[in-house]
Amino acid sequence: MYGIGSNWEEGGLYSMYTRLNIVYGLVISLTMCLFSSTFASASTIVQISCGGFHSLVLKSDGTVWAWGLNIHGQLGDGTNIDRKIPVQVKDLGNVAEIAGGVWHSMALKKDGTVWAWGGNWAGQLGDGTTKSRNTPVQVNDLRDITAIATKGQHSLVLKSDGTVWTWGRNAYGQLGDGTTTDRYTPVQTRVLTNVISVSGGGYHSLARKADGTIWAWGLNKYGQVGDGSTTDRKIPVSVSGIDDVISINCGGDHSIVLKNNGAVMTWGFNQYGQLGDGSTVSRSTPYPVDGLKNVTAIAGGGDHTVVLKSDGTVWAWGSNNSGQLGDGTTTDRGVPTLVEKLEHVTSVSCGGQHCLALKSDGTVWGWGLNKNGQLGDGSPSNRNIPVQVICK
Repeated sequence: MYGIGSNWEEGGLYSMYTRLNIVYGLVISLTMCLFSSTFASASTIVQISCGGFHSLVLKSDGTVWAWGLNIHGQLGDGTNIDRKIPVQVKDLGNVAEIAGGVWHSMALKKDGTVWAWGGNWAGQLGDGTTKSRNTPVQVNDLRDITAIATKGQHSLVLKSDGTVWTWGRNAYGQLGDGTTTDRYTPVQTRVLTNVISVSGGGYHSLARKADGTIWAWGLNKYGQVGDGSTTDRKIPVSVSGIDDVISINCGGDHSIVLKNNGAVMTWGFNQYGQLGDGSTVSRSTPYPVDGLKNVTAIAGGGDHTVVLKSDGTVWAWGSNNSGQLGDGTTTDRGVPTLVEKLEHVTSVSCGGQHCLALKSDGTVWGWGLNKNGQLGDGSPSNRNIPVQVICK
Protein backbone atom coordinates (compact mmCIF):
# COMPACT_ATOMS: atom_id res chain seq x y z
CA MET A 1 0.00 0.00 0.00
CA TYR A 2 3.00 2.26 0.39
CA GLY A 3 4.78 1.19 -2.81
CA ILE A 4 4.06 4.29 -4.82
CA GLY A 5 4.78 6.54 -1.89
CA SER A 6 8.04 4.80 -1.13
CA ASN A 7 9.20 5.03 -4.75
CA TRP A 8 8.24 8.74 -4.76
CA GLU A 9 10.29 9.39 -1.68
CA GLU A 10 13.23 7.18 -2.63
CA GLY A 11 14.19 9.09 -5.70
CA GLY A 12 12.50 7.79 -8.89
CA LEU A 13 9.43 9.87 -9.54
CA TYR A 14 10.35 12.32 -6.80
CA SER A 15 13.69 13.17 -8.41
CA MET A 16 12.10 13.60 -11.84
CA TYR A 17 9.34 15.77 -10.37
CA THR A 18 11.90 17.83 -8.47
CA ARG A 19 14.02 18.39 -11.59
CA LEU A 20 10.99 19.43 -13.60
CA ASN A 21 9.95 21.86 -10.90
CA ILE A 22 13.44 23.31 -10.69
CA VAL A 23 13.51 23.83 -14.47
CA TYR A 24 10.01 25.30 -14.40
CA GLY A 25 10.97 27.58 -11.53
CA LEU A 26 14.06 28.78 -13.36
CA VAL A 27 12.03 29.54 -16.48
CA ILE A 28 9.48 31.49 -14.47
CA SER A 29 12.20 33.34 -12.55
CA LEU A 30 14.07 34.18 -15.77
CA THR A 31 10.86 35.43 -17.38
CA MET A 32 10.07 37.54 -14.31
CA CYS A 33 13.57 38.98 -14.23
CA LEU A 34 13.60 39.76 -17.95
CA PHE A 35 10.27 41.51 -17.59
CA SER A 36 11.31 43.25 -14.42
CA SER A 37 14.61 44.36 -15.91
CA THR A 38 12.69 45.99 -18.75
CA PHE A 39 10.41 47.58 -16.19
CA ALA A 40 13.28 48.73 -14.00
CA SER A 41 16.01 49.68 -16.45
CA ALA A 42 14.27 51.95 -18.97
CA SER A 43 14.09 54.73 -16.40
CA THR A 44 14.10 55.16 -12.65
CA ILE A 45 11.11 55.02 -10.32
CA VAL A 46 10.38 58.43 -8.80
CA GLN A 47 7.09 57.92 -6.94
CA ILE A 48 5.08 55.09 -5.36
CA SER A 49 1.41 55.07 -4.37
CA CYS A 50 -0.83 52.39 -2.90
CA GLY A 51 -4.52 52.11 -3.72
CA GLY A 52 -6.92 50.11 -1.63
CA PHE A 53 -5.89 46.77 -3.16
CA HIS A 54 -3.57 47.84 -5.97
CA SER A 55 -0.26 49.64 -6.39
CA LEU A 56 1.16 52.31 -8.69
CA VAL A 57 4.60 53.64 -9.56
CA LEU A 58 5.65 56.65 -11.61
CA LYS A 59 8.85 56.42 -13.62
CA SER A 60 11.16 59.25 -14.60
CA ASP A 61 10.10 58.90 -18.24
CA GLY A 62 6.57 59.98 -17.24
CA THR A 63 4.98 56.54 -17.58
CA VAL A 64 2.85 54.88 -14.90
CA TRP A 65 2.85 51.18 -14.01
CA ALA A 66 0.33 49.30 -11.87
CA TRP A 67 -0.43 45.88 -10.39
CA GLY A 68 -2.90 44.17 -8.04
CA LEU A 69 -6.69 44.15 -8.03
CA ASN A 70 -8.21 45.25 -11.33
CA ILE A 71 -11.90 44.40 -11.07
CA HIS A 72 -12.89 47.99 -11.84
CA GLY A 73 -10.05 48.78 -14.26
CA GLN A 74 -7.97 50.57 -11.64
CA LEU A 75 -4.74 49.32 -13.24
CA GLY A 76 -5.54 51.22 -16.42
CA ASP A 77 -4.19 48.58 -18.81
CA GLY A 78 -7.43 48.24 -20.78
CA THR A 79 -8.51 45.06 -18.97
CA ASN A 80 -10.17 43.99 -15.73
CA ILE A 81 -7.65 41.24 -15.04
CA ASP A 82 -5.70 41.24 -11.77
CA ARG A 83 -1.93 41.52 -12.25
CA LYS A 84 0.75 40.10 -9.96
CA ILE A 85 3.57 41.95 -11.71
CA PRO A 86 3.58 45.53 -13.03
CA VAL A 87 1.81 46.47 -16.26
CA GLN A 88 1.95 49.84 -17.96
CA VAL A 89 -1.06 52.14 -17.77
CA LYS A 90 -2.24 52.67 -21.34
CA ASP A 91 -2.22 55.94 -23.25
CA LEU A 92 -0.70 57.92 -20.41
CA GLY A 93 2.58 59.82 -20.41
CA ASN A 94 4.17 63.06 -19.26
CA VAL A 95 2.93 62.34 -15.70
CA ALA A 96 4.20 64.36 -12.74
CA GLU A 97 2.30 62.76 -9.83
CA ILE A 98 0.16 59.70 -9.06
CA ALA A 99 -2.43 58.78 -6.40
CA GLY A 100 -4.29 55.55 -5.64
CA GLY A 101 -7.84 55.43 -4.30
CA VAL A 102 -9.63 52.44 -2.88
CA TRP A 103 -11.11 51.50 -6.28
CA HIS A 104 -9.62 54.07 -8.69
CA SER A 105 -6.37 55.79 -9.66
CA MET A 106 -5.34 59.33 -10.56
CA ALA A 107 -2.48 61.01 -12.41
CA LEU A 108 -1.42 64.64 -12.68
CA LYS A 109 0.29 65.46 -15.94
CA LYS A 110 3.03 68.04 -16.33
CA ASP A 111 0.65 70.28 -18.28
CA GLY A 112 -1.55 70.65 -15.16
CA THR A 113 -4.36 68.36 -16.33
CA VAL A 114 -5.70 65.45 -14.26
CA TRP A 115 -6.55 61.96 -15.49
CA ALA A 116 -8.33 59.10 -13.71
CA TRP A 117 -9.39 55.49 -14.23
CA GLY A 118 -11.10 52.64 -12.35
CA GLY A 119 -14.35 52.54 -10.36
CA ASN A 120 -16.67 55.47 -10.99
CA TRP A 121 -20.10 54.75 -9.46
CA ALA A 122 -19.77 57.80 -7.16
CA GLY A 123 -18.28 60.00 -9.88
CA GLN A 124 -14.75 59.65 -8.51
CA LEU A 125 -13.21 59.86 -12.00
CA GLY A 126 -14.62 63.35 -12.47
CA ASP A 127 -15.57 62.91 -16.12
CA GLY A 128 -19.26 63.72 -15.61
CA THR A 129 -20.40 60.09 -15.68
CA THR A 130 -20.69 57.09 -13.39
CA LYS A 131 -19.13 54.71 -15.92
CA SER A 132 -16.04 52.86 -14.71
CA ARG A 133 -13.00 53.06 -17.01
CA ASN A 134 -10.10 50.67 -17.55
CA THR A 135 -8.02 53.31 -19.32
CA PRO A 136 -7.42 56.93 -18.26
CA VAL A 137 -9.95 59.68 -18.95
CA GLN A 138 -9.43 63.38 -18.40
CA VAL A 139 -11.14 65.00 -15.42
CA ASN A 140 -13.51 67.69 -16.67
CA ASP A 141 -12.67 71.39 -16.59
CA LEU A 142 -9.45 71.24 -14.56
CA ARG A 143 -6.32 73.23 -15.38
CA ASP A 144 -3.34 74.57 -13.45
CA ILE A 145 -3.37 71.71 -10.94
CA THR A 146 -0.29 71.38 -8.73
CA ALA A 147 -1.18 68.37 -6.51
CA ILE A 148 -3.64 65.45 -6.34
CA ALA A 149 -4.88 63.19 -3.55
CA THR A 150 -7.23 60.27 -3.01
CA LYS A 151 -7.57 57.27 -0.74
CA GLY A 152 -11.27 56.50 -0.56
CA GLN A 153 -13.97 57.07 -3.17
CA HIS A 154 -13.48 60.81 -3.50
CA SER A 155 -10.75 62.81 -5.20
CA LEU A 156 -9.03 66.10 -4.34
CA VAL A 157 -6.79 68.48 -6.25
CA LEU A 158 -4.94 71.66 -5.41
CA LYS A 159 -4.86 74.47 -7.94
CA SER A 160 -2.01 76.91 -8.44
CA ASP A 161 -4.17 79.69 -6.95
CA GLY A 162 -4.34 77.84 -3.59
CA THR A 163 -7.93 76.64 -3.93
CA VAL A 164 -9.07 73.02 -3.44
CA TRP A 165 -11.43 71.16 -5.78
CA THR A 166 -13.09 67.82 -5.09
CA TRP A 167 -15.45 65.26 -6.62
CA GLY A 168 -16.86 61.76 -6.06
CA ARG A 169 -18.42 60.25 -2.94
CA ASN A 170 -19.83 62.87 -0.55
CA ALA A 171 -22.11 61.04 1.90
CA TYR A 172 -20.37 62.61 4.92
CA GLY A 173 -19.40 65.98 3.45
CA GLN A 174 -15.89 64.86 2.48
CA LEU A 175 -15.97 67.11 -0.59
CA GLY A 176 -16.30 70.18 1.63
CA ASP A 177 -18.84 71.97 -0.56
CA GLY A 178 -21.48 72.23 2.17
CA THR A 179 -23.58 69.33 0.90
CA THR A 180 -23.72 65.53 1.06
CA THR A 181 -24.39 65.18 -2.67
CA ASP A 182 -22.02 63.05 -4.77
CA ARG A 183 -20.35 65.10 -7.50
CA TYR A 184 -19.42 63.75 -10.93
CA THR A 185 -17.33 66.80 -11.86
CA PRO A 186 -15.09 68.99 -9.68
CA VAL A 187 -16.59 71.47 -7.20
CA GLN A 188 -14.69 73.99 -5.13
CA THR A 189 -14.22 73.22 -1.45
CA ARG A 190 -15.57 76.10 0.60
CA VAL A 191 -13.65 78.56 2.82
CA LEU A 192 -10.21 77.32 1.79
CA THR A 193 -7.59 79.64 0.31
CA ASN A 194 -3.79 79.69 0.30
CA VAL A 195 -3.64 75.88 0.57
CA ILE A 196 -0.28 74.22 -0.11
CA SER A 197 -1.09 70.50 0.30
CA VAL A 198 -4.09 68.14 0.51
CA SER A 199 -4.80 64.55 1.59
CA GLY A 200 -7.84 62.30 1.33
CA GLY A 201 -8.92 59.55 3.72
CA GLY A 202 -11.65 56.96 3.59
CA TYR A 203 -14.41 59.50 4.21
CA HIS A 204 -12.61 62.66 5.34
CA SER A 205 -10.08 65.13 3.96
CA LEU A 206 -7.20 67.33 5.16
CA ALA A 207 -5.61 70.52 3.87
CA ARG A 208 -2.53 72.45 4.98
CA LYS A 209 -2.48 76.20 4.48
CA ALA A 210 0.49 78.48 3.92
CA ASP A 211 0.01 79.98 7.39
CA GLY A 212 0.67 76.56 8.95
CA THR A 213 -2.91 75.80 9.97
CA ILE A 214 -4.51 72.43 9.24
CA TRP A 215 -8.12 72.14 8.10
CA ALA A 216 -10.31 69.05 7.93
CA TRP A 217 -13.82 67.99 6.88
CA GLY A 218 -16.04 64.97 6.27
CA LEU A 219 -16.85 61.98 8.47
CA ASN A 220 -16.00 62.67 12.11
CA LYS A 221 -17.48 59.67 13.92
CA TYR A 222 -14.11 58.85 15.47
CA GLY A 223 -12.78 62.41 15.79
CA GLN A 224 -10.73 62.21 12.57
CA VAL A 225 -11.54 65.82 11.71
CA GLY A 226 -9.64 66.85 14.85
CA ASP A 227 -11.81 69.73 16.03
CA GLY A 228 -12.55 68.19 19.43
CA SER A 229 -15.96 66.88 18.40
CA THR A 230 -17.46 63.85 16.69
CA THR A 231 -19.77 65.90 14.47
CA ASP A 232 -19.46 65.40 10.71
CA ARG A 233 -18.31 68.53 8.90
CA LYS A 234 -19.52 69.49 5.42
CA ILE A 235 -17.32 72.60 5.39
CA PRO A 236 -13.65 72.65 6.45
CA VAL A 237 -12.87 73.48 10.08
CA SER A 238 -9.54 74.21 11.72
CA VAL A 239 -7.84 71.32 13.51
CA SER A 240 -7.39 72.14 17.19
CA GLY A 241 -4.07 72.96 18.86
CA ILE A 242 -1.51 72.21 16.18
CA ASP A 243 1.13 74.23 14.33
CA ASP A 244 4.52 73.96 12.66
CA VAL A 245 3.28 71.12 10.42
CA ILE A 246 5.23 70.26 7.26
CA SER A 247 3.27 67.21 6.01
CA ILE A 248 -0.26 65.78 6.30
CA ASN A 249 -1.71 62.35 5.53
CA CYS A 250 -5.02 60.55 6.05
CA GLY A 251 -5.56 56.95 6.99
CA GLY A 252 -8.88 55.24 6.52
CA ASP A 253 -10.45 56.91 9.58
CA HIS A 254 -7.48 58.58 11.22
CA SER A 255 -5.21 61.53 10.51
CA ILE A 256 -1.44 62.00 10.73
CA VAL A 257 0.78 65.07 10.62
CA LEU A 258 4.55 65.53 10.60
CA LYS A 259 5.98 68.52 12.42
CA ASN A 260 9.07 70.49 11.49
CA ASN A 261 11.00 69.01 14.43
CA GLY A 262 10.50 65.44 13.12
CA ALA A 263 7.74 64.58 15.60
CA VAL A 264 4.43 62.95 14.58
CA MET A 265 0.91 63.64 15.84
CA THR A 266 -2.24 61.59 15.16
CA TRP A 267 -5.96 61.61 15.86
CA GLY A 268 -9.15 59.75 14.95
CA PHE A 269 -10.00 56.04 15.02
CA ASN A 270 -7.72 53.93 17.20
CA GLN A 271 -9.28 50.48 17.66
CA TYR A 272 -6.14 48.77 16.35
CA GLY A 273 -3.57 51.16 17.82
CA GLN A 274 -3.13 53.11 14.59
CA LEU A 275 -2.59 56.36 16.50
CA GLY A 276 0.61 54.93 18.01
CA ASP A 277 -0.02 56.25 21.52
CA GLY A 278 -0.01 52.81 23.18
CA SER A 279 -3.79 52.74 23.59
CA THR A 280 -6.88 51.81 21.61
CA VAL A 281 -8.73 54.99 22.57
CA SER A 282 -9.90 57.15 19.67
CA ARG A 283 -8.99 60.85 19.88
CA SER A 284 -10.75 63.94 18.54
CA THR A 285 -7.72 66.22 18.84
CA PRO A 286 -4.06 65.70 17.85
CA TYR A 287 -1.92 63.63 20.20
CA PRO A 288 1.85 62.98 19.95
CA VAL A 289 3.32 59.61 19.06
CA ASP A 290 5.72 59.22 21.98
CA GLY A 291 9.35 58.28 21.45
CA LEU A 292 9.33 58.89 17.71
CA LYS A 293 11.92 61.34 16.39
CA ASN A 294 13.66 62.30 13.17
CA VAL A 295 10.71 61.36 10.96
CA THR A 296 10.85 62.64 7.38
CA ALA A 297 7.71 61.12 5.79
CA ILE A 298 4.33 59.74 6.92
CA ALA A 299 1.71 57.44 5.37
CA GLY A 300 -1.71 56.28 6.55
CA GLY A 301 -3.20 52.89 5.70
CA GLY A 302 -6.68 51.57 6.26
CA ASP A 303 -6.08 50.95 9.97
CA HIS A 304 -2.32 51.31 10.27
CA THR A 305 0.36 53.97 10.04
CA VAL A 306 3.87 53.96 8.57
CA VAL A 307 6.67 56.51 8.88
CA LEU A 308 10.12 56.95 7.39
CA LYS A 309 12.97 58.18 9.55
CA SER A 310 16.00 60.22 8.48
CA ASP A 311 18.26 57.15 8.84
CA GLY A 312 16.31 55.38 6.06
CA THR A 313 14.48 52.97 8.38
CA VAL A 314 10.71 52.44 8.33
CA TRP A 315 8.47 52.12 11.39
CA ALA A 316 4.82 51.03 11.58
CA TRP A 317 1.95 50.51 14.01
CA GLY A 318 -1.74 49.62 14.11
CA SER A 319 -3.59 46.72 12.50
CA ASN A 320 -1.37 43.85 11.37
CA ASN A 321 -3.80 41.09 10.37
CA SER A 322 -2.19 40.73 6.93
CA GLY A 323 1.38 41.50 7.96
CA GLN A 324 1.10 45.16 6.92
CA LEU A 325 3.43 46.28 9.73
CA GLY A 326 6.27 44.26 8.20
CA ASP A 327 7.70 43.10 11.54
CA GLY A 328 7.50 39.38 10.76
CA THR A 329 4.27 38.86 12.71
CA THR A 330 0.53 39.40 12.35
CA THR A 331 0.20 40.97 15.81
CA ASP A 332 -1.34 44.43 16.10
CA ARG A 333 0.98 47.06 17.56
CA GLY A 334 -0.02 50.17 19.52
CA VAL A 335 3.44 51.75 19.37
CA PRO A 336 5.98 52.14 16.55
CA THR A 337 7.68 48.90 15.46
CA LEU A 338 10.62 48.58 13.09
CA VAL A 339 9.82 47.15 9.65
CA GLU A 340 12.27 44.32 9.10
CA LYS A 341 14.97 44.11 6.44
CA LEU A 342 14.51 47.62 5.08
CA GLU A 343 17.18 50.29 4.86
CA HIS A 344 18.07 53.23 2.61
CA VAL A 345 14.36 53.94 2.05
CA THR A 346 13.42 57.29 0.48
CA SER A 347 9.60 57.14 0.44
CA VAL A 348 6.67 55.07 1.74
CA SER A 349 3.01 54.56 0.87
CA CYS A 350 0.13 52.61 2.43
CA GLY A 351 -2.95 50.93 0.98
CA GLY A 352 -5.82 49.29 2.77
CA GLN A 353 -3.70 46.46 4.17
CA HIS A 354 -0.43 46.66 2.25
CA CYS A 355 2.55 48.99 1.99
CA LEU A 356 5.26 49.99 -0.47
CA ALA A 357 8.72 51.44 0.06
CA LEU A 358 11.07 52.98 -2.50
CA LYS A 359 14.77 52.55 -1.78
CA SER A 360 17.62 54.81 -2.84
CA ASP A 361 18.80 52.17 -5.33
CA GLY A 362 15.48 52.49 -7.22
CA THR A 363 14.03 49.17 -6.05
CA VAL A 364 10.48 48.92 -4.71
CA TRP A 365 9.53 46.69 -1.80
CA GLY A 366 6.11 45.62 -0.54
CA TRP A 367 4.54 43.84 2.41
CA GLY A 368 1.11 42.99 3.81
CA LEU A 369 -1.98 41.76 2.00
CA ASN A 370 -1.24 40.18 -1.37
CA LYS A 371 -4.40 38.30 -2.30
CA ASN A 372 -4.70 40.22 -5.57
CA GLY A 373 -0.98 40.51 -6.29
CA GLN A 374 -0.70 44.05 -4.92
CA LEU A 375 2.84 43.41 -3.66
CA GLY A 376 4.02 42.75 -7.21
CA ASP A 377 6.23 39.76 -6.40
CA GLY A 378 4.37 37.41 -8.74
CA SER A 379 2.53 35.57 -5.98
CA PRO A 380 -0.81 35.81 -4.14
CA SER A 381 0.80 35.18 -0.72
CA ASN A 382 0.64 37.71 2.11
CA ARG A 383 4.05 38.88 3.32
CA ASN A 384 4.84 39.97 6.87
CA ILE A 385 8.33 41.12 5.91
CA PRO A 386 9.14 43.17 2.80
CA VAL A 387 9.69 41.49 -0.56
CA GLN A 388 11.07 43.09 -3.70
CA VAL A 389 8.49 44.09 -6.28
CA ILE A 390 10.94 43.76 -9.18
CA CYS A 391 14.18 41.84 -9.75
CA LYS A 392 17.04 43.67 -11.39
